[in-house]
Amino acid sequence: MRHFSESFCPMKSTVTCAEINTQLVLPRMYTKRQLEWRICSIVCVLGFLGQVRVDGADVPMTILSSAVAKGAVCLDGSAPAYHFSPGFGSGVNNWVVHMEGGGWCRNTQDCLDRRDTYRGSSKHMQPLSFSGILGNVQSSNPDFYNWNRIKVRYCDGSSFTGDVDTVDPKTNLFYRGNRIWLAVIEDLLAKGMNKAQNALLSGCSAGGLASILHCDRFHSLLPATAKVKCFSDAGYFIDAKDVSGGQSIRSFYQQVVTTHGSAKNLPSSCTSRLPSGLCFFPQYVVPQMRTPLFILNAAYDSWQQMKNILAPNTADPKKTWSECKLNIKKCTSTQLVTVQDYRTEFLNAIPRLGNTSSTGMFIDSCYAHCQSGSQLTWISDGSPSIQKTTIGKAVGDWFYDRKVVQLIDCTYPCNPTCKDLVEDSLQG
Repeated sequence: MRHFSESFCPMKSTVTCAEINTQLVLPRMYTKRQLEWRICSIVCVLGFLGQVRVDGADVPMTILSSAVAKGAVCLDGSAPAYHFSPGFGSGVNNWVVHMEGGGWCRNTQDCLDRRDTYRGSSKHMQPLSFSGILGNVQSSNPDFYNWNRIKVRYCDGSSFTGDVDTVDPKTNLFYRGNRIWLAVIEDLLAKGMNKAQNALLSGCSAGGLASILHCDRFHSLLPATAKVKCFSDAGYFIDAKDVSGGQSIRSFYQQVVTTHGSAKNLPSSCTSRLPSGLCFFPQYVVPQMRTPLFILNAAYDSWQQMKNILAPNTADPKKTWSECKLNIKKCTSTQLVTVQDYRTEFLNAIPRLGNTSSTGMFIDSCYAHCQSGSQLTWISDGSPSIQKTTIGKAVGDWFYDRKVVQLIDCTYPCNPTCKDLVEDSLQG
């Protein structure tokens, strides 16, 4: 099941579709608010189904039971999972491993709230279909359609970085995201990825951040002769102040790292220089990366920028940013100045442009989040484009070194191809 932005929920209540994502698995006796979540989730999904085409039937889910003995488990102790669509033809030795998004849990209560949902347990995961970068139709995904395509499910809440041995019997929470990542990769290597000719580690949102944090290690596990690159979709979260002048996202990430014991699994090229909490921010990791990286991000990311970095609820107690967060067209002129200033700060935090094919980027001016998983925004008639280049075309050109791809859009609202059809961050 897909989960989408607040814009799809017409209900005039305090419930938003973003809140639904951690509330899909509910008891049989519903409170009024739980019923609102259920109804709103149905509205959100139905509102989107008619507008997005997927390329095939549900992709089988592999429950990696063998990982349990290694302690590689979800928050609730259940086995990790992934979906695998085998490659064919000329793509049989090529692999794209895509990591699902879904935010983070920063403390015990946050993680307890996730534990009994599909964000914390494989017991609650549902079938899903592939589209966008994982699609299997040549016309709509010409560079990756026949590759081995994998989607790694996200059930740890740490961008696959956590590793705490002890388990508190009072909560029975397992913080083992890094073990999950390694167990899945080892399983894929045994299934043929050890013979890869081409490989791409990708992800959306929290999964897009994971694709950066694990990039060089992924490269080191693949054959030396393979072409290996990484692709981050909506995962370039920056270290910026919120609208109150505070450092909400910096504090949040430090709590995630502490709760999950993530420090030892973050890139040592960063942790050897900076506090571990800062090494959750791509801007402090990417300059030392050895593996080529493509950054896909909206400069006005609806979930990343507005709801987590710039205007989280804790920084906006009077909810003066509520309307603006739901729809950028409802931002006041003063708020738009703040939003444009954030764009400038974001552009200053990404790698400098240069005449090299190593770093690729597609930074559009859309109010969007996670644009590689939907055919509507990947490659289709009317897909978001910069200089007449779609996202899927840009990523393919970069991976195969057909050209240097470093595309940065003009400022909002200049791009008529943008889709304000926003897939929520808690899916990837």
